[in-house]
Amino acid sequence: MKFGITLSLHDIQPWPGGEAEAARAWDEEFRHYLPYIREDDFFGLQNYTRTLMGPNGSLPVPEGAETTQMGYEFYPQALGHVIRAVRRDLSIPILVTENGIATGDDDRRIEFIREALEGVRSCLEEGIPVIGYCHWSLLDNFEWQKGYGMRFGLIAVDRTTQERSPKPSLAFLGSALSDKG
Repeated sequence: MKFGITLSLHDIQPWPGGEAEAARAWDEEFRHYLPYIREDDFFGLQNYTRTLMGPNGSLPVPEGAETTQMGYEFYPQALGHVIRAVRRDLSIPILVTENGIATGDDDRRIEFIREALEGVRSCLEEGIPVIGYCHWSLLDNFEWQKGYGMRFGLIAVDRTTQERSPKPSLAFLGSALSDKG
């Protein structure tokens, strides 16, 4: 049996003057776990967006940036960035245990998946041992902090009838993950 921990990590990016604060935030979010996880079989990574850091802490989503139903910045590039950041400190295989977007626009979900997987492929080409990718979520689900309103799923759920309907993003993800090129 293989063992590992999974953590939800933002792509913490410093804005001018925020370098020290970004380093502090990364230490708090990830690096302080290192003594306890270095001998694990894998590291599970959850990522949905980035956090911009100024000299006094986190900054709001940039004006005019696209946001998700969760209020996160639409920033699929974060996944590749965080995989690389984790790898700088940790030499065990990485399993992406959650990555996705809450949106009612499935075309944007497809674009998010496409760009996030480009980041994973790039990391693999660099020799980073990414051993798997799990999308969040298969079904439109219940979010503990937000209820049923967020649409993360590759399959829509009608809450009245419980009917499930595959979204085009499901087929896109399936074909993207089975693509050998």
